[in-house]
Amino acid sequence: MKRILFSILSAGLLSAGAVAEVSAPGYPITPVPFTAVHVSGPFWGARIEASRNVTIPLAFAKCEENERYANFVRAAHPSEEYKVTGFSFDDTDVYKTIEGAAYRLHNYPDKKLEAYIDSVIDIMAAAQEPDGYLYTARTQNPAHPHDWAGKERWTSVENLSHEFYNLGHMIEGAVAYYQATGKRKFLDIACRYADCVDRNIGEGEGKLRLVPGHQIAEMALVRLYNVTGEKRYFDLAKFFLDARGTTERRQKYSQSHIPVVQQSEAVGHAVRATYMYAGMADVAAISGDTSYIHAVDRIWDNIVGKKLYITGGIGARHRGEAFGDNYELPNASAYNETCAAIGNVYTNYRLFLLHGDAKYFDVLERTLYNGLISGVSIDGGSFFYPNPLASTGNYSRKPWFGCACCPSNISRFIPSLPGYIYAVKDKSLYVNLFMPNTARLDVGGQRVTVSQSTSYPWDGNIRLTIDKGRADMDLKIRIPGWVRNQVVPGDLYSYVDSEAPSYSVRVNGEEVAGQLDNGYLVIPRKWRKGDVVDIAFDMPVRTVKANDKVVDDRGRVAVERGPLVYCAEWPDNDVNIHTVLLRRNPSYTLGGHDSDLGGITRISTDAQALSYDNDGRLVVSPTKLTLIPYYAWAHRGEGDMAVWLPVDISAATASAPTATKNEDNGFFR
Repeated sequence: MKRILFSILSAGLLSAGAVAEVSAPGYPITPVPFTAVHVSGPFWGARIEASRNVTIPLAFAKCEENERYANFVRAAHPSEEYKVTGFSFDDTDVYKTIEGAAYRLHNYPDKKLEAYIDSVIDIMAAAQEPDGYLYTARTQNPAHPHDWAGKERWTSVENLSHEFYNLGHMIEGAVAYYQATGKRKFLDIACRYADCVDRNIGEGEGKLRLVPGHQIAEMALVRLYNVTGEKRYFDLAKFFLDARGTTERRQKYSQSHIPVVQQSEAVGHAVRATYMYAGMADVAAISGDTSYIHAVDRIWDNIVGKKLYITGGIGARHRGEAFGDNYELPNASAYNETCAAIGNVYTNYRLFLLHGDAKYFDVLERTLYNGLISGVSIDGGSFFYPNPLASTGNYSRKPWFGCACCPSNISRFIPSLPGYIYAVKDKSLYVNLFMPNTARLDVGGQRVTVSQSTSYPWDGNIRLTIDKGRADMDLKIRIPGWVRNQVVPGDLYSYVDSEAPSYSVRVNGEEVAGQLDNGYLVIPRKWRKGDVVDIAFDMPVRTVKANDKVVDDRGRVAVERGPLVYCAEWPDNDVNIHTVLLRRNPSYTLGGHDSDLGGITRISTDAQALSYDNDGRLVVSPTKLTLIPYYAWAHRGEGDMAVWLPVDISAATASAPTATKNEDNGFFR
């Protein structure tokens, strides 16, 4: 294939623009169209630029370098001489990267990038079999396919073949590219593969009753239905959910141990789980099946109340990349896969669209600012697979992985961020996230342009301006849980300081009073061009403790400010941070907002460093402890890091965290 990628890299032609890719049909609340919002500023604007200039070009380059495209070329010309290597889901790296690039193309057309993607799509089209089947792990060498593929089509789809998982990511990428360019070739490829699956899988004579071993096809098929209007795609998505827990393979690992509507606890592989929960919400929104909604609500309560890390990460165990038991939240050995954080965002966003409650965005924001962006370096060029909350120097971000699901997932997620900021229901406009942006909105048939200016998350001052138009609408401003003295819904975490943050909202200089409605301050008004809303959230440094049932956090506290969780890291401190004891009632000093690590605000506090003298006696020395935002750790080399810091002598004198091998690849995809 002609290599035009490097001219794209050198020209920096991947442009900014994005979308939250959730289809509106069926949901009570409608996402703002992804063409409507442009994000700027040094925090998220810089990350979107890094995605444009670094992450997406890097992902395309790695697809070439690691023979992702070559797999399709070989599949177009199968031979028994080929030895099929890699993973059975390697095709999805291509699909996900195209999806991320498509979000950029939608707002900023780029003929050179488009031509590059078209050349890749031509290669994929040549590999598709006449009946629509497209799975290079088998078709390169049908006589000796990938070890996970099974001897025949579909025979291992509930285990490790990932045939339906590949279909799901293919659809997601194809729909995004169709929406960006109007070109149907990739969409037609995806439809033919979906039709192949639909002819062979489901209820009815001659069909196989099978479900995905790795979920995502459910949410993707709903998206394909919304784009094409072909109800068979929705029916197939619903079948995959209805049949789960009733087929031959039943295990907690893949959430197939019981039917989905009977589930009430998050178990098994965390990425599979969150993709399934998102699919359940999509299907429920269209079908009106409340049993799905009740099940997802129960599971969400379980996650947020018993299985959520303070960083918003999920998945405690390396083995199986899985949720642990209730309150099983180890720090050094935490897995918290980056893909699971993305899945957690997907699930919480859909639950907001169903219920309109700010608590889902409270969790989403916590995940976004901590456990998700920790998975990619500030410059967009290296990645974490796991995201632990403590380290003894055994973690560093990598430029790619053999199992590349996390880098390619970051490639498609970061460009989608602007679509999560606003949402609309009738004449209500929800303001869910705070970052500099300009948005063109249609609220109840009334068109307005609004903008935000803010330094969030470094301070809590946000100005929202009506730049154009007029509208009789209810402006619904999310008042974050951390402002309302709630770490997360429930009692998994709580603040233990004496701070009592408040907030104020002014319209054209006049303070607005009112009761909160599901976490939103509602301002009904006939809005006009020039109206200004000034929002001020107090943003003190807070001290957090975990529920005593979380054994690993007993005698320890965490520090956060606004939406950011902080950690202590070795370059900022002259002592072993794993043997530092905080005061029981610590006070904090804010450092200036400096340019280090992309521009951060540091926090410092007085502490005591514990050590032993030559006679084995405990020595206590005063020290100053400096903390940085968790997402920024591991940018300055490998070394000690901790989120949860001891305030109790027994916690401080315990042994340092046990090192956990930093695997380049996932264990059980």
